[in-house]
Amino acid sequence: MQKTTRLAGTSSDMDDDSALLTDKEGGEAQSNGQKPSANGAPRRHRATAESMAASQRDISVSEFFAKNRHLLGFDNPRKALLTTVKEAVDNALDACEEAGIFPEIWVHIETTGTNRFKVGVQDNGPGILKKTIPMIFGKLLYGSKFHRLRMSRGQQGIGISAAGMYGLLSTGKPVKIISRFSPRKPAHYYEIQIDTKHNRPEILNGRGEGVDIPPGEKGREAIEKHEIEWIEVDHGTRVTIELEARYQRGRGSVDEYLEQTAIANPHVTIHYHDPDGGTKTYPRVAEHLPPEPKEIKPHPYGIELGRLVALLKDTPAKTLSAFLSDTFTCVSPSVARRICETAKLSTRANAKRIGRHEADSLYKAIQETKIKAPSTECVVPIGEELILKGLHQVVPAEFYVAATRPPAVYRGNPFVIEVGLAYGGEPTAHKVTREVLEELLSQSDSRTLRQFLATTFEGLGFESADRILKQANLKTRISPGKLKKQSIEKLHEAMRNVNLSSGQSMNVLRYANRVPLQFQAGACAITQTIMQTNWRAYGLSQSRGSLPNAPVTLMVHMASVWVPFTSESKEAVASYPEIQKELRLGLQAVGRKLGMYVKRRQKVKQEGQRRAVFLRYLGEVATACNRLNGADRDLLYNDLLRVATKKTADADLRFDEDGQPVIEESAEEYGENVLIVDRDARGGGLAVKKD
Repeated sequence: MQKTTRLAGTSSDMDDDSALLTDKEGGEAQSNGQKPSANGAPRRHRATAESMAASQRDISVSEFFAKNRHLLGFDNPRKALLTTVKEAVDNALDACEEAGIFPEIWVHIETTGTNRFKVGVQDNGPGILKKTIPMIFGKLLYGSKFHRLRMSRGQQGIGISAAGMYGLLSTGKPVKIISRFSPRKPAHYYEIQIDTKHNRPEILNGRGEGVDIPPGEKGREAIEKHEIEWIEVDHGTRVTIELEARYQRGRGSVDEYLEQTAIANPHVTIHYHDPDGGTKTYPRVAEHLPPEPKEIKPHPYGIELGRLVALLKDTPAKTLSAFLSDTFTCVSPSVARRICETAKLSTRANAKRIGRHEADSLYKAIQETKIKAPSTECVVPIGEELILKGLHQVVPAEFYVAATRPPAVYRGNPFVIEVGLAYGGEPTAHKVTREVLEELLSQSDSRTLRQFLATTFEGLGFESADRILKQANLKTRISPGKLKKQSIEKLHEAMRNVNLSSGQSMNVLRYANRVPLQFQAGACAITQTIMQTNWRAYGLSQSRGSLPNAPVTLMVHMASVWVPFTSESKEAVASYPEIQKELRLGLQAVGRKLGMYVKRRQKVKQEGQRRAVFLRYLGEVATACNRLNGADRDLLYNDLLRVATKKTADADLRFDEDGQPVIEESAEEYGENVLIVDRDARGGGLAVKKD
């Protein structure tokens, strides 16, 4: 009984404590102006339809992207620097090509403080009219390329203005633009920042009107007065953006982007000045500009039902037949008549009065009617010859091959797939100097030395990284930034001496409309199709679902009027079945010729080993026969040597200073679009044998 009483007393004490707590909470609720609920908890504030309606407002597109800058490629400081340079260079190339000018581009990156850089990009293009400069650089979704169907690098009208917005958000500094379209006319200089709330430009200089720079000597004085950065050219544009960023060499860097741009654009000259004071020039190797792509109308296969309804509503055509012929490409009056007959609609029906039900029938009839593929004049591929020249200029190798697929269509949009391949050559890890290695180690954010080696150098996988570290007698999990000078010397020596060709993974260069794609490789249809291809059939080592291990650089380019990117940052191509099919066929085309080359090299090696075995025992066989039957030993040895030489004729080759066989062969043996390069055995120079 006493135990029961004690428990009851305990329960009563708990009730008293709960009551005190409730009273305390209720007092707090009352002090906050809220009446407590029946159980003592504070009442929820309940919004009404009127209060919710009062809080709703328009969202500016620039305000949206200011909060979601990662969608545009500004998700980290290193990538922000690359995206800024990329957007400016793409605009410069498009402007020069449209004006029929051989592009010459100056890229200047200068350090202005801790994690702060000033990026200046100038071109020799046609220049920009004064009234359009503020809108181009100070408003998102403003441009000339979104509504036209022709190949171009820019598509959405976001890139360069978004770079300026990021610079403003990270440093508070405006975008500076100077543009000149004639040496006899004044240049126009603006300092602009974007009003993110209203998505419109704000001009900060010249009392909101900008500044005109007169030509001649007065103009040079004005440029010095306003501290404007400008390389003297007759016409062109320069944009300067200061931003918070991080500069680092290696994969995904500005240096890599410009190098890859030179490969896909051999008609361009690029002058690059990096933040460390180094300069590099990529001269043009093409003698002609690419043909100008022509604008086309949309293809009916690429139109969705909602878009068709909108076009019917806005068309100036008076009849349905005229609407189909005037609005779409590849639709002649006879094709329009067949579409109308399939949809059970009159060709003379008023297009504006077509209802939803009739529009649905018309849409289904379009899909059922056979319509020829759109013209490919709107798409301009690089071409096999220029791909070979571009790869040969930048990628050292011994065998080059290129293939351009015939035009194809996805969702009514024409596209062309091109593939270039370079086999052999020296891995990038062999070419790095000790000074550059020290700089890369100090800048790296990799957690381990093994990770640093595998992710910094193109084509260098973890297997090769392990061999380097074993040769250098260094631990794999040591931090790159903690290496001492003696350890760096060992690492550099191992990188130069270890044979990396056997563990080197394929280096993939992805392009869309001649623009390098450096991020989100795993989400890209190009990478996925490469990994799905059976490279073992072409003599390369490959694990299932991965890139092959071989000293190979593979370049894949997609040219289209509308590249289906997976996001606004334009970093990966979407996996449409039509695109993947053309990618697979292009990879197989270069793979077959690579297989011929690799298998011949393997045969040479095998025949050389056979001859070595024969030569090892010929003397002993001749001596034994002489002792058994008295045959002339020297005569018998020469006969046996002649037979061995004939049987292993493929091993009769020159060898270079690295012990690699040098085959006297012609590129014609492998078909068209093949380039074979021999390394001179003494000087290590290059000699092109056949183009």
